[in-house]
Amino acid sequence: MICPHCEKSLLRKERPGNVCGMCGRRYALDPKTNPLRLHDLRVRRIAAQLTQNGQLPCTPGQLWYALARKSLRETQVETGCGIVLGVFGAIAFFIAVGSDVMAFGVIGGLLLLAALGFVVARVMGVGRGRPRLTRAEFRTGPLEEWKSVYGSLPPGVIDDKHYPSPDAVPPHGGTDPAPATPSDGLVLVCPDRSVAVFLDAAGLTARHRLTLVADPAALPAAPGTGPVLVLHDADARGLLLARRVRTAQPGRRVVDVGLPLGAVHGLARAVPVRGEPPGPIVMARLRDSGEFHRDQLKWLAKGWGFPLVGVPPAKLLAVVSRAVERAGAAADTRRRAADVGFLTWPQEGG
Repeated sequence: MICPHCEKSLLRKERPGNVCGMCGRRYALDPKTNPLRLHDLRVRRIAAQLTQNGQLPCTPGQLWYALARKSLRETQVETGCGIVLGVFGAIAFFIAVGSDVMAFGVIGGLLLLAALGFVVARVMGVGRGRPRLTRAEFRTGPLEEWKSVYGSLPPGVIDDKHYPSPDAVPPHGGTDPAPATPSDGLVLVCPDRSVAVFLDAAGLTARHRLTLVADPAALPAAPGTGPVLVLHDADARGLLLARRVRTAQPGRRVVDVGLPLGAVHGLARAVPVRGEPPGPIVMARLRDSGEFHRDQLKWLAKGWGFPLVGVPPAKLLAVVSRAVERAGAAADTRRRAADVGFLTWPQEGG
């Protein structure tokens, strides 16, 4: 690997304990010792791409996906074991043929079958889409190692430990603010903390006086007049979030901002993540909606999905900004029309 400090090429023996043998300085990540094969220069390069060289913020969740994206395409079946089994199986088989010892033939056959199993598993893509390092593990592993060496997160990456609720007061002296209770303004429901923190840090909430809510249950029981925008992952549970909000707020305009499944399903550049399969109730609701065709439903039933953190930050901000602007403009039009009576019933005796 290349030392991130002196830029010298180092062999494994020349960098014991993550210390460069040339310049003597410590670095954070060694590709030989972490599941994503990360090193400091790659982390800096990807962070610079996500932030457009510091023009945008970026959160740990977004950085995790960008760094894990390549490994998500790969199967987790290692070919090395299959090759070893195949070699020993062939040797045992030829010994059996030459010596006429049946035991060697049986052992060789079993080893060859096991090797074939590895080949079949790799061809079928067993383990593909399963993160080699989860978001939580990335936060407590590589990011903590990075902070221990450099004293802060990678350049441009902001902390996303708490969901942004600037208008709320922390309950009972705690550190997490209580959820806001929006009524008449624009509301964005976004369960993903990393995405919510990114949108807030990018100025979206201040620019549009937007209230961010993590859970539809945080919306007041009495519906307000402002529209509610819903931002979600393109997975089985996320695709039902807008329906949940409409059920909870029957008198309020609800706009599904996405992520729409059709925008990512089957796209070569959109690398999905595979999690736990959804339950039968969730799948029944998706089928009953009539919004998804058979292939999409089969894909969702296996636990596949595309996370919001996988959308490049600049693109995500642009899409959400346009949706908020359209919703705000439509709300203003309705408000002005109501003021002059276009959307109200005439008064008695008028």
